[in-house]
Amino acid sequence: MSRVAPRAGVMARALCLMAAMTGVLGGCAQQAQRAGAASSSTGSATASITDSPAAPDAQPVLPNQELTQGILYQFLLAEIAGQRGNIGLAAQAYADLAKRTRDPRIARRATEIAVVARMPGAAIESARIWHETDPGSRRALQLLATLLVSASRFDEAVPHLKRLLSFEGANPGDAFLQLSAMLANVEDKTGALKAIQELGAEHARLPQAHFAVAQAASRAGDDTLALEEVRRAQALRPEWEPAVVFEAQLLQKKSAREAAQRLERHLQRYPNSREVRLAYARALVAEQRLPDARAQFQRLLADFPTNVEVVYAVALLALQQNDHAVAEANLRKLLDLDYRDKDTVRLYLGQVFETQKRFEEARRWYAQVGEGEQFIPAQIRYAGTLAKEGHLEDARAHLRRVAASDEAQRVQLVLAESQVLRDANRPREAFDLLGKALEARPDNPELLYDYAMVAERIDRVDILETSLRRLIGLRPDHAHAYNALGYSLADRNLRLPEARDLIEKALKLAPDDAFIVDSMGWVLYRMGDVAGSLTYLRKAFAERPDTEIGAHLGEVLWVSGDRQEAEKVWRSVIEKDPDNETLQKTIQRFRK
Repeated sequence: MSRVAPRAGVMARALCLMAAMTGVLGGCAQQAQRAGAASSSTGSATASITDSPAAPDAQPVLPNQELTQGILYQFLLAEIAGQRGNIGLAAQAYADLAKRTRDPRIARRATEIAVVARMPGAAIESARIWHETDPGSRRALQLLATLLVSASRFDEAVPHLKRLLSFEGANPGDAFLQLSAMLANVEDKTGALKAIQELGAEHARLPQAHFAVAQAASRAGDDTLALEEVRRAQALRPEWEPAVVFEAQLLQKKSAREAAQRLERHLQRYPNSREVRLAYARALVAEQRLPDARAQFQRLLADFPTNVEVVYAVALLALQQNDHAVAEANLRKLLDLDYRDKDTVRLYLGQVFETQKRFEEARRWYAQVGEGEQFIPAQIRYAGTLAKEGHLEDARAHLRRVAASDEAQRVQLVLAESQVLRDANRPREAFDLLGKALEARPDNPELLYDYAMVAERIDRVDILETSLRRLIGLRPDHAHAYNALGYSLADRNLRLPEARDLIEKALKLAPDDAFIVDSMGWVLYRMGDVAGSLTYLRKAFAERPDTEIGAHLGEVLWVSGDRQEAEKVWRSVIEKDPDNETLQKTIQRFRK
């Protein structure tokens, strides 16, 4: 914001102030207030607590102020500074004038400009003068309380908040929700919790009060108190959806299943709860119960056919489950609706056709993706479809023609070309390509990692190790670098204690990564700990039934004597990926 008030209003405002202070024009105080309100930005800069309709404030008692040359000069200085864009000077001049005159109109103007200038100290000082000189003004009290809360000065804010909540015509329920939203942005989470608890104690029959305390408790790290309070809110208002959804969010931290069960119980009692059903569908996705999740989204879609969030979710779940017809229909529907990210929709439509090996149609959609976040992924997939049809050189040429907007995009395109070559079983060319790219960018983490992975394909373990160790030096928190080096050593039965140490470091950095869990199982197997190996491999396969994890689990089961279970695991993964080299070699070794 470059100006505080229109140029034409400066002299008029000065004349009104002079008239008001000398008592010549009785209506000028109201004109000054209207002018101040018209030029104020406070409403957009700072949200006010309990800002609900109420009876108009009583007119303030104005001071018997003598208009001196000093006061007039200070006023004009403030206005002209604001007019010229120096809002900081305007705010300070008005704050000084408010202290000097103790006129509520000037104090209000000083508060509003200080808010726009982002000068919280001056804003609080001026708001306090405004409130003291116009104690009947609800707006002054609202703004003072809001500013004190934003500054985490809770001991000062609470008495003002209590008075606001007791105002005639106030809506305490809405006030608690507004206050809770404001407290989310303060740094002192513990102080915020203490303040909202003190306010809530006087409104124990108000569900919104308990809800606000629950949210503050969660932000302060006390999920036990948060659960207690949100359940008190539900006891007072059982059908209230926000409280049920928030309880599920708290439960989700410990158990996705428990969260889903809570939402399901609510829906059994209140089947028309839209927000709860939406949360339930998302919880089912988190549990990987995709068919159940899709059924819930389909029900929501029947009730809300133009809700873009629901249509989008149904489309993605259908795509994940290879239901191409439903995915395509809903993605096309999004293009007709007011969905903001249509390039993402076009990218997914391309994937729908690519999954069906209808590559030409897929490319038509990828080609329609414009400049933006999805442009490079679309071009990479475009090239991928060319390679899948056997046009490898056309695919590489396409990637090289794409205009990258920055270094990160250039690296993505190199990595994509390398992947095309690997998929075509030309790892040596991929190795050379990445090596050349690394000459210009020797410390690029993505290039280093992929270079190491291709080095393994051509049995250059020396390059694999030097690249991954360089990457670890650059990015000591890179879990997959530790894992890749440790797994490669373990798979070759080399330096097994060192391999285990590397995988343990990876596991500390990413304890829930199924591939790292698999690596730990594999290194234990190589070290002769079959029982320990099975614990990790079962966990990894349950989390992610990947083909290579299944190959490892099957091998260890076979060696442990459970051949029937091993065959069962191998059958489950060979159906999904019959050409996997690791799986085929494993089965051939044991089925001789």
